[in-house]
Amino acid sequence: MRLFLAVLGVLSVAACASASDKPLASGQSSAFKPRSFVTGLADPVFVGATASEKRRLYVVEQAGRIVVVDRGRRRAKPFLDIRSLVTSGGEQGLLGLAFHPRYAQNRRFYVQYTDRGSDTRLVEYRSNGTSAIPGSARVLFSSDDPYSNHNGGMLAFAPNGRLLFTMGDGGSGGDPENRAQNPRSLFGKLLSINVATKGLKIEAYGLRNAWRFSFDRANGDLYIGDVGQGELEEISYTQAPSAGLENYGWDVYEGRAKFEDKSLGPGRLVQPIAQYSHADGCSVTGGYVYRGSNAALRGRYIYGDFCSGNIWSLKIVRGKATGLRREPFKVESVSSFGEDASGELYAVSHDGTIFRLTP
Repeated sequence: MRLFLAVLGVLSVAACASASDKPLASGQSSAFKPRSFVTGLADPVFVGATASEKRRLYVVEQAGRIVVVDRGRRRAKPFLDIRSLVTSGGEQGLLGLAFHPRYAQNRRFYVQYTDRGSDTRLVEYRSNGTSAIPGSARVLFSSDDPYSNHNGGMLAFAPNGRLLFTMGDGGSGGDPENRAQNPRSLFGKLLSINVATKGLKIEAYGLRNAWRFSFDRANGDLYIGDVGQGELEEISYTQAPSAGLENYGWDVYEGRAKFEDKSLGPGRLVQPIAQYSHADGCSVTGGYVYRGSNAALRGRYIYGDFCSGNIWSLKIVRGKATGLRREPFKVESVSSFGEDASGELYAVSHDGTIFRLTP
């Protein structure tokens, strides 16, 4: 993630479309069309929903709050407020949220944040259906963090019921301690955890800082936006079910280009389905495959760049990216995307606004 460029100008993130992408005409009916949905938020970094709550969204604010938006109106009382536990600023803070697939029954949800010691914590909470129960906190995973950047933070339940997360490659630049390809390190990996037993597993190698990944709700395919070093931003894709252990290449590769002359670690090399240079942005924000009510847009994966505000979409056909295009609008400081219970999509501006992208 490359939030707050004034602070993090030496870091690189985000992915811009390749030189071959074509901007979409503004009047074309198949374009995503943003409209302001809620404003006045404080540094939002994620928006999501539960399957059982059709008109409710949950917005993660980086400082350590989760705000409820009900029927387009923000509730005064936050769902969760752990600002006293969180170090926030730069790439640190409350970064991820996921609801248990059976949330309607067990009221369990999960957050990932940078604690007061600047280390990573993955914590389970329960709610009473309206707000979190502070005393229910159960730490599932924690890790010392060697640098203040590249903290990952995305949480998403896989189709098999395991919770996926990442901590990034540990930070600094160029993976100086060679963690991403090292089997003895959990940094630079896509990790999963059994939330009942705390059983941990490495799902993939070779990630620099996966700033938002998601599963296609229709088929379980995995899409990852991985922030680049100094040249390229990338979108990676793995079809479900996975063929085995994947390796997304960092820091042997940056995008499809060779970055460092050394051998890959374990796993099958997966190269990006889309990449863009820093001529079009500097920090990729991964998104979602649209599965909502607009048939013309259904199946398109949308993503953007935090620095330029450019938004792109593409569609996977037989494992390949097709129809790559730049959408006819920008979202300034786009820090995340999200979907509601019905599959409609939203874009998050770190400046404080959530945009709905479809009617």
